Amino acid sequence: MPNPLPSRRPSEQGEEGREPGTFGTVPGAPVENRRQLVVKLSWMSLWMIYLVYPVKDLTGGGHGTAAVAAGSVALAVFVAAYLSLVAIRSTRPDGWYGKYVAVAGMLVIAIVTSFTLGESWLTLFTYTSVCVATVLPPGLGIRGVIAITLLTLAIALLVRAESDTLVAILLPCFLSGLAMTGLQRLISTMRELREARATVAHLAASEERLRLARDLHDLLGHSLSLITIKSELAGRFLDQDKQPEARAQVADIEKVARQSLIDVREAVSGFRRPTLPVELAAARTALATAQVGLEVDRAVAQDRPGLGAEEAGALAWALREAVTNIVRHGVGATLCTVTLDEVWEGEGERYAVLEVADDGRGPGKSGPGNGLSGLSERLALVGGRLESGAGPRGKGFRMRALVPLRTVPVGAADSLRE
Repeated sequence: MPNPLPSRRPSEQGEEGREPGTFGTVPGAPVENRRQLVVKLSWMSLWMIYLVYPVKDLTGGGHGTAAVAAGSVALAVFVAAYLSLVAIRSTRPDGWYGKYVAVAGMLVIAIVTSFTLGESWLTLFTYTSVCVATVLPPGLGIRGVIAITLLTLAIALLVRAESDTLVAILLPCFLSGLAMTGLQRLISTMRELREARATVAHLAASEERLRLARDLHDLLGHSLSLITIKSELAGRFLDQDKQPEARAQVADIEKVARQSLIDVREAVSGFRRPTLPVELAAARTALATAQVGLEVDRAVAQDRPGLGAEEAGALAWALREAVTNIVRHGVGATLCTVTLDEVWEGEGERYAVLEVADDGRGPGKSGPGNGLSGLSERLALVGGRLESGAGPRGKGFRMRALVPLRTVPVGAADSLRE
């Protein structure tokens, strides 16, 4: 009995425990549950339409009852082996050798049926060619496809297939196998890119942890040592009944502690301050996981004159919150658009406007949650504001974050254009 599909560990799940790819998988991604396996098998079953030629041959009345029964069994076993190979490739490790048994069985059935039942069964070699390209290593895949194509040619000549049938069988057999070898290379590259991205993210997080630890050590080491010394000194003054001197030391301790708190806050805020390019990259990953497409205005990742670091950080927080809302609550959303523009309001005040919209069911009648409320407060700290609601024509959800732009001197603006 085959082993059940492995369940995902909590650390591998998406945000808030959401399991990515519930209804489908991207190329090269492992199948994570039975529902995904059923979906994948259903998609692969669509290619079974080309088996209409063997089925038509069986039902055309050109064979006896025994031949029809044997051909039906052979065709059923062939389809079962094909779908089993898909399941094996999706749930078993690449080093599992059972896949070669399935391909060998398909090849034997294709050869035997082509000799015994006629040229209509040469179609089975196309599926065999695709499976050979799938199971063989990249260096041997093309050779395997060529070998299957030559074998198909030889058998077609032996069964005296018509010239039209010969062309109609050989071309799909070779081209389908060749396309599958390219797809396997693409899947391998995508797998390596995912692993490299995970490694880069891990290294970046480790580097930030080291930086924060270094900053906190430098900030607090001296301050805590000074607080300890002054506390001991204040205690001695109290023992000697020197109240003014003790009060002076306590006042110094308060100043040092306040300054240390300010330094720690600045260090932590610097550690947590996001940027638009970084959040945009994270948004691509999160939305791809949720099967939502992303369209981004090129201006989002470009520097904008007059946009300060604090304001840019607030917009980055807005982008993060908007994407999080789409991933968590964007029911039916298939596309997310992100734009960055500039507007004039009031008495010549300029604002940078980040707009994030999706095409889901919209906000409904529920009010803003804690995330949007906190984002409004964060934008208010830099003089901005948040606007949210239904998208154009009442469809989807749209969020607009506005932050003020600083005045840029004419010379500086000209140099930026150059």
